[in-house]
Amino acid sequence: MLRIGIGNDTHRLVNGRPLVLGGVPVPAARGAEGHSDADALSHAIADAILGALCEGDLGAHFSDRDPQWRDADSLRLLSRVMGLAQERGLLIVNVDATVMLEEPRLRPYVLSMRANIAETLGVEVDCVSVKAKTGEGMGSVGQGLAVKAQAVVLMSDEVREVERNN
Repeated sequence: MLRIGIGNDTHRLVNGRPLVLGGVPVPAARGAEGHSDADALSHAIADAILGALCEGDLGAHFSDRDPQWRDADSLRLLSRVMGLAQERGLLIVNVDATVMLEEPRLRPYVLSMRANIAETLGVEVDCVSVKAKTGEGMGSVGQGLAVKAQAVVLMSDEVREVERNN
């Protein structure tokens, strides 16, 4: 069985908050506003997994009204979502994600983001793609007002089937 999920997340950029993407602190003049650590990349991937599972969105599992998730590490949230997938016998085949942010440039941090996400999902780094784009001066991303991430995941139970046959 193969399942595909699509996720996206957007956070306003504000003064006084850190910018965390894929679990990597990125030096920036402004960070993402949110109830958790506002890691838009991890949130988009978690939403994609939840979509593949037909389990709603991140807010349905980790309400921004619940104080236990205040400033939560989004890789921890992603790990819990991955646990739901594993309970169903599904594993990640691959992740393709794009982060949209006008500044700073993310290229120096992409490999660390991929490594963090791969470790959290229990896959090899070559199963996780992270791309960085700007808004070319247009829209909320291009005007430096927001960070946005989109992700697609492919999941399969094939690996579990092979394990059962051995």
